[in-house]
Amino acid sequence: MTGDSIDNSTLGGRAAIKKSKVRFLLPLALVLTLAAIACGSSAGSQAPDFAITMFQGDDVVGGQEVTLQDLIGERPIVLNFWAGLCPPCRAEMPDLEVFNDKFKDRALLLGIDLGQFTGLGTQDDAKDLLRELDLTYPAGFTPDSDVVQKYQVLGMPTTIFINADGTIHNKWTGALNSEVLEEKTLEMLDQ
Repeated sequence: MTGDSIDNSTLGGRAAIKKSKVRFLLPLALVLTLAAIACGSSAGSQAPDFAITMFQGDDVVGGQEVTLQDLIGERPIVLNFWAGLCPPCRAEMPDLEVFNDKFKDRALLLGIDLGQFTGLGTQDDAKDLLRELDLTYPAGFTPDSDVVQKYQVLGMPTTIFINADGTIHNKWTGALNSEVLEEKTLEMLDQ
C-alpha cells in the first residue's frame, strides 16, 4: 500500500464504525427528545410565563405589553399558538372567532404568533391574516423564542388550555373546531 492509497478493508472498517455510531446515536437522540418533552409543560404543571406584545385586543388584556402571568387569575385562558403563513392556523381561526364571541366573558382567548420562530411568516404576515379574516379576539406575538420549547410546540397550530390558577389543563396540537374548544373550556369552567 502506498502512502496516498487506502485499501478497501480500511474503508470497510471506517464504514462499520460510522454505522455503529449511528446505531448508538439514534436511540440516544430519541431518549433525549423524550426527556425534553417530559420536562416541558404538561397537564397540571404551571404555565410558563413569557412577554407578549399585542397586535390587537390590548384593551381586553390591559395593555400593549403584557406577560402571561399578568393575565392569570381571573378566568381560564385558551392560548393559541399560530403563524401568519400556516394553512391549518388559517382554517381554525373562524372557529376561534366564534368561540371568542360566545365565551369572552368566561374565558380569555389569546392568539400568539410564532411565525418568526417556525419559518411560517413574519409579524406583517400575521397582522395581514388577522385583517383579512376580520378577527377581533386578542392576538399578539412574543419575542421569547424559548416559548416553542417551554410549551412543546411540535406542530402548528398548538392550543394550550390554562386553568384560572395558571396550571395547564390540556394541550391540543393541530387545528381545533368549535366543539373541541367549547368542550375543553367547559371542563376548565366546571372545576
